[in-house]
Amino acid sequence: MASAYGAAGTASHAITSPANLLLAMQPIDPLTQVGHVHLKVADLDRAIQFYSEVLGFNLTQRFGNEAAFLSAGGYHHHVGLNTWMSRGGPAPPRNSTGLFHAAFLYPNRQALANALERLMENQYPLEGAADHGVSEALYLSDPDGNGIELYWDRDASEWPRSAGGELEMVTLPLDLNELLSEAAPAAS
Repeated sequence: MASAYGAAGTASHAITSPANLLLAMQPIDPLTQVGHVHLKVADLDRAIQFYSEVLGFNLTQRFGNEAAFLSAGGYHHHVGLNTWMSRGGPAPPRNSTGLFHAAFLYPNRQALANALERLMENQYPLEGAADHGVSEALYLSDPDGNGIELYWDRDASEWPRSAGGELEMVTLPLDLNELLSEAAPAAS
């Protein structure tokens, strides 16, 4: 079926009127944020266990065996999970289109260190870790094969820039032992 975006599943990027051209030139409001990610999962209980026990999100609402919402800090939900079209299904092949990863921004380096410690306590495997200059990130996949990035941003004044002021993100090794040294002491 064709739409304003071209044939189903494709984008034509055609600007068809002066009004659309004006809209296309206006950037999105700078206060816009990604509010939540909603994922199709094969096993709702397994997914809830990962997002609550391994990552530490709180379950805010559950709809039987079909859907659940989890959050941090009392928000209605940062993560939505459902089995509406995916119950018992396989993970998508790595060489297919779709979500590369959902990224969860931690408020500071210590919070990211605490997340790493939590992963280690749960013996949950990392797939990678990197210092991007602007941020430090941990990479893993949830039990359904969805990519997950856990990261914190450095202050914008510390971001690497070229002589001309252009942002210059990098991918350098992240010293996990050094990051772990910043974890908060365990509560007794």
